[in-house]
Order: sequence, then structure tokens, then C-alpha cells
Amino acid sequence: MLSLKDFPAVKGRALELVRQKMIKAVPICVIGVVAVLGFVFLRDYLSFEALAQNRHALEAFRDANYAAAVLVFMLIYVLIVAFSLPGATIATLTGGFLFGALYGTLFNVVAATIGATAIFMAAKTGMGDRLAAKMDASQGRWHAIKAEIDDDQWSILFIMRLVPVIPFFVANVLPALVGVPLSRYVISTFVGIIPGGAVYTSVGAGLGSVFDRGEKPDLGIIFEPQILLPLLGLATLSLLPVIIRKFRKGI
Repeated sequence: MLSLKDFPAVKGRALELVRQKMIKAVPICVIGVVAVLGFVFLRDYLSFEALAQNRHALEAFRDANYAAAVLVFMLIYVLIVAFSLPGATIATLTGGFLFGALYGTLFNVVAATIGATAIFMAAKTGMGDRLAAKMDASQGRWHAIKAEIDDDQWSILFIMRLVPVIPFFVANVLPALVGVPLSRYVISTFVGIIPGGAVYTSVGAGLGSVFDRGEKPDLGIIFEPQILLPLLGLATLSLLPVIIRKFRKGI
């Protein structure tokens, strides 16, 4: 039983725990605030129209300072993803427009992976580790859900990246909340976004003629059968270990 003389020490420990939790929550809170501000103030600057209006200036800068253009582009892309700002699709198109389908895909995928890892770490530090620990220690439904996810993490991570209907922000934050290891998250993100990234980067590589015609690119191309079906095929392959495991359990 605690005595009155023990109260200051207990109170001090409690306040220290609260302070540590608040410090850990700072990164994800900052991301949330910046995301809201970006949605309000940056939508007009991270748009297809803005890219079309500044195409010649961007091409001139790239031609005069290729290495600097790559670094600046990737930095902006990282910030867009890390802070969940509007314009990730436009950034991917810009990568293709400025650097071509091959190098554009490489720069886009690397930058997107770095930005996604930043928001993953912010979510994991802020709340993910505690939430995952609580799910592990709990009983019943939440513990069962966590156990199922742990058994099939690779498959679930790849499906989240390959299926184009899952929002990128959700695919960045959700793994952090269920205790996915950093290395597994980074590898699955990098590999998993290559197919979709390559499609949009290729669209961006052809933007010159689109600009000349005064048109907009067809961003729904990823849902065309010749694109969507291979992506769904890859997702199905990722799901095979889950299906096989369930089948064996049934036997």
C-alpha cells in the first residue's frame, strides 16, 4: 500500500510517462497538421494545370542541372508522401515527364518508399508499438486478428500495394498499427509499388504530346483490363500462401 510520502515519486513517474507519450506523438501530429494545411493551401500548386503551365521552366532546369533536378524532384516527392500532401499522382507523372519511363520509375519508387517509410515510422513511434503490444496481450477477437495478420504479413503487405483501390495513406499507416517490422515494410513497399508506379510514370513520359494537344492524361488507365488484370494477377499470387495455409488448416 502506498503511503503519502510515496505519492510525489509515483506522480513524477506518471507525469514522465505522459511526457514521453506526448513526445512520441509529436511526429504523427505534425504530419496530420501539415496534411490539412497542404490540402487547403497547396491543391492549386500540385495539380496537372500547374505542371502544364510550368513545363518549359521545368524542362529548362532539368537540362541545365540534371543532378540537381533529380535531387530536388525526389525531395519534393518525399515530402508530398511523408506529409500526405495532395499531388502524389502529379508528382509521379512529373517524374515520367522529366526523366522518362525508366529513370522516372526508379526515382518515383525510391522517393515514394522513403516518404512512406517516414510516415510509417511516425505512426509506429506515436501509437503503433503500443497498439500492437495491446493487441498481442489482449484476448478474443483483436488478438485473433493480430495473429492472422502476423501469419500472413508479406502477402497482406503486397496486396495492399498492388491493388489500386487501397489509398496510399492507409497502406502507409495501417502496417505501423499492427507491428509490421520496418525491414519488411520497406521491402514490400518498394517492390509492391513498382507495377503501379511504372504505369503512371509511363503516362507521364508521354505528357509532352498531351500538353501540345491541350488535353489531360487518362489517369484511369490503371483500371483498363490490360493493366488491371496483371495487377490483380500479382495480387492473387501474393495471396496464394494465405490460401494454401488456410487449406492445410482445413485438412
